[in-house]
Amino acid sequence: MIHSLINSLVRVRLIAGNTFLEAVRQKFFNALLLISVALVFSSHFFQQFDFGTGELKFITDFGFGALFFFGSILAVTSTTQLFFNEIDNRTALTMLAKPIFKLEFIAGKLLGAWLLMAVFVALLSLVLAGILYWRESALMLMASEAFVDGRLVRYGDIAVFALLQWVKFGMIAGISLLVASFAQTNLYTVVVSFFVLLVCQLQYIALEAYAGIESAFASLLVRGLAMVFPNFQLFNVGDQLVYDVETVLPLVTVCKITVYGLFYMLFFLGLAQLNFRRREI
Repeated sequence: MIHSLINSLVRVRLIAGNTFLEAVRQKFFNALLLISVALVFSSHFFQQFDFGTGELKFITDFGFGALFFFGSILAVTSTTQLFFNEIDNRTALTMLAKPIFKLEFIAGKLLGAWLLMAVFVALLSLVLAGILYWRESALMLMASEAFVDGRLVRYGDIAVFALLQWVKFGMIAGISLLVASFAQTNLYTVVVSFFVLLVCQLQYIALEAYAGIESAFASLLVRGLAMVFPNFQLFNVGDQLVYDVETVLPLVTVCKITVYGLFYMLFFLGLAQLNFRRREI
């Protein structure tokens, strides 16, 4: 039993490694990464269009926004393209003809896409931290009275935000893989995945709007849908991190959000595997 599990994990690792290598060779990934890095790097220039917000705060918000926006695009499009490349090129059929289970194939694809997102998040976070450090050092020389207690930016919080966004991108990749498991075209998968992403991002608004609903059936339906669609608002913790805030995000909260995201990743993976088992390749 243990030997079979080890062999299964090895096969998942090999599929994930091949998927990751294929992903980093994609022109779309490299182009999106360059655009994202250039945009974050130019955040100091865009600060002149801001009104009343501190420069460091603006750069932080700008970088976090770019990370979420471009990361979401990459998570959906890359996962979809990696999956359909295997289907369209018939390589999935060749792989599944070997002693590889469909769950291992799906899990390897998800893990490979998630590794790609790890590279994207890490690079963009390092660029953002570098820009903040450079600008904060310059401001410390020009206005030392504002830094009597030392640096204002907590650079460790950038790593915390990056971790949470990476987990969220894993959920988005899981959603895309679930849609791809029953969809017939690349375009359909991308459109539906972005629609589900939007629903998850705005889910908390629906919960607040129907919080006081009197109908027991409607209340149960809303709560059921809220369980199916994860609340992405939980991951929007940028305002509680990095710059000039009185309360630090507790470690236990970070762990809870991370476990929440990992649970939904496995949930979407399981649903994708159920659909893929019934799919003719």
